[in-house]
Amino acid sequence: MVVATTFDLLGVGRLANFVREKLHGDITYYNVNRHLNPTNVCVASCALCAFAEKYGGSRGWTYSVEQAVEVAAADVDESVTELHIVGGLHPKLGVEYYEELFRALKARFPWIHIKALTMVELDFLSQRAKLPVEEVVLRLKEAGLDSCPGGGAEIFAPEVRAQICDHKTSGERWLEVARIVHSLGLKSNCTMLYGHVERPEHRVDHLIKLRELQDQTGGFQCFIPLAFHPANTRLSHLPGPTGKLDLQTVALARLMLDNIPHIKAYWIMLGHKTAQVALHFGANDLDGTVVDERITYAAGGQAGKGMPRAELERLIREARRIPVERDTLYRPRVPIAGLPAVPREITLPTLPS
Repeated sequence: MVVATTFDLLGVGRLANFVREKLHGDITYYNVNRHLNPTNVCVASCALCAFAEKYGGSRGWTYSVEQAVEVAAADVDESVTELHIVGGLHPKLGVEYYEELFRALKARFPWIHIKALTMVELDFLSQRAKLPVEEVVLRLKEAGLDSCPGGGAEIFAPEVRAQICDHKTSGERWLEVARIVHSLGLKSNCTMLYGHVERPEHRVDHLIKLRELQDQTGGFQCFIPLAFHPANTRLSHLPGPTGKLDLQTVALARLMLDNIPHIKAYWIMLGHKTAQVALHFGANDLDGTVVDERITYAAGGQAGKGMPRAELERLIREARRIPVERDTLYRPRVPIAGLPAVPREITLPTLPS
């Protein structure tokens, strides 16, 4: 709780940067990826969300499999290594739709890594089909699912979820679905949405729960702190997180999640400048080119239409870090000699009182 509430931002940043550099040196990862949202139609009605539309609503869209493949094809060439696929909880789209979609994408882009469907989406598909999550995941894996994103975790505390996402999978269930995903051989990321109605103790509790599950499964590759964007949501009266909270949350994650290898400074939500600073507050990943991101963009995000690889590398170099293009599983696209090995134990420096 001290790190979560301290006013000594630079001291916390120094500690987190020490850990970051012990783990990764100056290396900062990015990838060349494209987002694909097959639908924004959603049966949930989350106060935090500006992306979703009710079934039959005028703002809704739902792609056929053929349309989704063509939308992806507009921006995918052999330099793109990942499709990040998430969407709404559509009452008419079942497991079969995603099986067909993944097979069609793999047929069109055989080299692509499909990172798709949050734990919330998997849980919804399971309930809709009246099938165990295990069966749903195995079917999707057979169809081409390679890993899962980390969204939908929000804040695990029930009292917070009741205010921001009361129609969505519980925090406890999110963790259970993640456990199942990992047990079936798929990696995933994990997230935390901060800067809304939660308190510092909720953030700490959330990170503890992720850390405990990671101890058991080892399936989380990366933690992504997600800064809340209130515009166009039912929580638009809230100011959103401060720059201090952005950096403090990144640092807190790096210090608490010693068993999760990577911490991401998600430039889409942080903006370019804060993301650059976060590379010295514990983060070692800037995400990717992120073509056609719509979820944060719908909530007033100004950085959501993608970034060229050269611009990503420029931002990383300006922050005095070394850019390394990776694939989804954090393998460098070009072998890099001397990448630092992860030490078994890190002793933090003592800050002056």
